[in-house]
Amino acid sequence: MHDHLPSVPGPYNLVSLFEESVKKFPDNPLFGTKNSAKTGYDWVTYRQVAYRVDNFRAGLAALGVNRGDAVSIIANNRTEWAVAAYATYGRGARFIPMYEAELIRIWKYIITDCGAKVLLVSRPDIYEKVKDFPAEIPALKHIILIDGSIEGVRTVAQLEEQGLAKPVASIQPKPEEIAGLIYTSGTTGNPKGVLLSHRNLSGNAIAAEITFKDFGPTDRTLSFLPWAHSFGQTAELHMLVYVGACTGFAENTTTIVSDLALVQPTILVGVPRIFNKIYEGLHAKMKDKGGLAKKLFDMGVQAASRNREVKAKGGSDLINSVKLTIADKVVFTKIREAFGGRLRFTVSSSAALSVKVAEFIEGLGIPLYEAWGMTELSPAHTVNAPGACKMGSVGKPIFGSSVEIDKTVTGEDSPDGEIIAYGPNVMVGYHNLPKETAEVLRPDGGMATGDRGRLDADGFLYITGRIKEQYKLENGKYVFPSGIEETITLSPYIENCVVYGDNKPFNVALIVPSFPLLERWAKENSIADLEPAQLVDNPKITEMLLTDIKRCCAQLAGYEIPKKIFIVQETFSTENGILTPTLKVKRREIMKRWGAKLDALYQASIPK
Repeated sequence: MHDHLPSVPGPYNLVSLFEESVKKFPDNPLFGTKNSAKTGYDWVTYRQVAYRVDNFRAGLAALGVNRGDAVSIIANNRTEWAVAAYATYGRGARFIPMYEAELIRIWKYIITDCGAKVLLVSRPDIYEKVKDFPAEIPALKHIILIDGSIEGVRTVAQLEEQGLAKPVASIQPKPEEIAGLIYTSGTTGNPKGVLLSHRNLSGNAIAAEITFKDFGPTDRTLSFLPWAHSFGQTAELHMLVYVGACTGFAENTTTIVSDLALVQPTILVGVPRIFNKIYEGLHAKMKDKGGLAKKLFDMGVQAASRNREVKAKGGSDLINSVKLTIADKVVFTKIREAFGGRLRFTVSSSAALSVKVAEFIEGLGIPLYEAWGMTELSPAHTVNAPGACKMGSVGKPIFGSSVEIDKTVTGEDSPDGEIIAYGPNVMVGYHNLPKETAEVLRPDGGMATGDRGRLDADGFLYITGRIKEQYKLENGKYVFPSGIEETITLSPYIENCVVYGDNKPFNVALIVPSFPLLERWAKENSIADLEPAQLVDNPKITEMLLTDIKRCCAQLAGYEIPKKIFIVQETFSTENGILTPTLKVKRREIMKRWGAKLDALYQASIPK
């Protein structure tokens, strides 16, 4: 049924993809790490990384790692992560990454489930947490330390020295062989291991590059999306390696802004949360500055919006263009300089991005292209690209892939339905979970994604919700909470929120405020009690937040906007178990902690 799709060209495994790029771009920089003085980045070339990959691969061979074995790693993005990955692929083995910010029981589950023979850990403190795993997990034979040293514990440096003494040629895996497992962060229960083949991962990187046509060996990114997640791994590692580009590692999430200035990326690959923070941060900064700077900023934002409207109608507005030029030269240029001054475009995926935020980033003179996919699709499936972009959509299918809309599962008469994905990027299945695999993989090769969407007449895909998250209000209207939540968090006063209302008369929301901004507002409005515990219970604060929610949600249907809110002091984080490592909210955990409070909001009088 989908045989008409064009075939994605090779290389058909990640070993060839890496080795061919090393031959083409030996002296290009590949990875950059911030120097100890925090004043710049030190770069290593493709040739230097390949030298370490060769030694690491031979070291793995000495440990008895063979075809089909599993090598796991607990580490943030770093040069050794990539060295270990490409060395593992070169043994025909499977590479299984995990987050440093993860629960110990999840590490243990993943290592047991995938049958890892070798475990790499980034630091001594992580080693201390997992040192007893070999006694409890029969398959696990070796734990290797990347940084630091512990007496009696083998280090990566020692493994590479061992490999240097006895070289071993790389194995060229077959396209259908498993390259790795990526465990989806379970919002309920244990994570599922997604089996991705060499064809899945190399093909996805190549197909995305063919579709986009705008990546090359002179490009550079700032790496902060975790490679333990499929989006970061494909977009910020395999695809960049394929085109000969490079990436500098962000020191941590709090240093991203200063790291941008040092790395000077040409491309920024991010998620809506990052772009939302840029939007909120710049508006808050300009509000603080006030005066001429704020007037020029506001004028530029309005002029960019007007310019977009005029262009869409095929017209022009000279006065508006002059306003935009002035704002760009005086204000927007400085903003772009803060991002390193070389950004050609940005890419957003992982969740729905607000059109308002997308238009704002575009207005600054930085093209933004939204994409869509999921781990089970390796992960990219649709993307907006230069010359084929519609704001608010997630683009068209990438080269060699397609989508269909199944309207039988949505239960209503609308153009929406479940998105069924086809292409060489569709996963092999879930590891050791045949029932769950059969539930999503169709006999014709398609995958039922669980995402809800529609296609327009030009073939652009619009995401309208998540099938499992959707619910009905008492009035029969369907609600898709994630999009509403993204819109609400555009308020500078709201850090996080969860919308609730299944079978209820209206929506309500759990709100985590931004306490520094809330305290400032409270001072400005003569509220005496400024402690967080007092602020969350203050009726003036509740009223202000509800008003700001209405402002942010002005473009939504009335029934979608929460009528009441419950404010909490506790932030959402991976440490307290409310967020997954990919920063998705565990709704079951929210209901366990605050479900009774949310239900209580319906007991009082119903708002107008």
